[in-house]
Amino acid sequence: MTMKFNKKRGFVAMVVAYIRPDKNFLAVHEQLQHVNSYAIANNLTIDKEFLDHTSQNKRLDERREVTKYFQTNSDGILLVYDVWVLSTNMEDLVQMASCLMKNNYKVHFIKHSVIMSQQSSAMLILGLMDQLRQKLQENAKRVIGRPKGSKSSSKFDVYISDLLHYIKEGKSVSEMARLLNVSRSSLKDYIESRELKQIASGSLVSEVTDDAEEKVINTIVCPQ
Repeated sequence: MTMKFNKKRGFVAMVVAYIRPDKNFLAVHEQLQHVNSYAIANNLTIDKEFLDHTSQNKRLDERREVTKYFQTNSDGILLVYDVWVLSTNMEDLVQMASCLMKNNYKVHFIKHSVIMSQQSSAMLILGLMDQLRQKLQENAKRVIGRPKGSKSSSKFDVYISDLLHYIKEGKSVSEMARLLNVSRSSLKDYIESRELKQIASGSLVSEVTDDAEEKVINTIVCPQ
C-alpha cells in the first residue's frame, strides 16, 4: 500500500471501502450509499473502492484477490457496511478479523457506527460476531427472500465505481453510456433507481450515535 503523507498531519492512513454484495443482505448500491454517506459525515476521503463480486458461497481460501490484498497491505482504514460483508462463515470471519487486526487495520462497521481495531474491547468484537450468528440462525429457520425494500442485482452493478466517479466529474448520462457502451435509457433508469447522484454528492448522511458500542454488546444472547 502506498503511504500518504500530509505536511501538517504526517502519515495519513489509506481509506478503503470494501463492498461485497450478498443476496440475503444488501446489494452493491445500497452498501455504497451507506459507506459514502458515512465517509462524508466523518470527514473521510475514500482512496479505493474494492468491489468483491465473488460468489457468496466461496470460502476465504477461494477468495484469492481479497486475501492477497489484505495480506499485502496494512495500517489502513476499512469501511464496510456490516460484519457479514467480511464473511458469513464464522470460521472465515474469525480468521479475517484476526488478520485485519494483526495488520493494524481500523475497521469501521457503518451499520453499528463502531470501529474495530487492536485497541477494541473483546466484548465489542464478540458482540459483532454474535449479531451475525443470530442473523444467520434466523435466516436458517425461514425461506430467504430479498430483504424488504432491497432491489435486485443489475448488470450495471459492476460499473458502480465508474459511475460514481463520472457523476462526480459532472459527466452527463449520455457521456457515461458512450464510455460504458450501454443503453442510455437503461443507464438513466439505473442511476435514478439507485440514487447514485445523491450518493456521489453525499446528501444521504447516516446518523452516528454516542452509545454505539454499548448497543452492540447488549445484543449478545446467552444460552438459557
